[in-house]
Amino acid sequence: MRSNPLDIVAATGLAIGGAFGLAGTFVGSDALRETLWTIDGVALVVATALLTMKYQRLGNDGIAAGFLTFLAGESLLLAGNAAGLEASVPSYVGGISLWAAALVLVSAPKTFAMWMRLTALIAALLFVVSACMILWGAPLLPTSSPLPAAGYPFLVLTFIGWIWTLLRPGR
Repeated sequence: MRSNPLDIVAATGLAIGGAFGLAGTFVGSDALRETLWTIDGVALVVATALLTMKYQRLGNDGIAAGFLTFLAGESLLLAGNAAGLEASVPSYVGGISLWAAALVLVSAPKTFAMWMRLTALIAALLFVVSACMILWGAPLLPTSSPLPAAGYPFLVLTFIGWIWTLLRPGR
């Protein structure tokens, strides 16, 4: 069975988003980080728009709403990206808060494998803790470690699961 071309586009967007997002977290150059995160953001917006439509057509409204919420969060992150790390913190808090809500919405139903749902929920928890810490005055940046950086690998593992779900044969 051949994959739907739009599933391949969505999977590619998730892969680009995961790879460029992680890479941007660890580069030292502001201009390079902002470029990587811009590519990451656009790829994830496209991917989650396609996933919203896919799951809406399948009648999985909660999952579709989750992907739409992720798209909104990623758009906030994308909008703040060019401002630099410090100036992007307000949009970053909004973005990761929406990511967390989205990950819970997508993972609540038993549509995806348990391991994907667990990685998504761990990422969501880490993003909520990070957002709360920033709101309560902690001087965290999007690149701060251990938080929020600890959430990114779990998010990327979730993306890998979504990619696998999109591309696996016989689905």
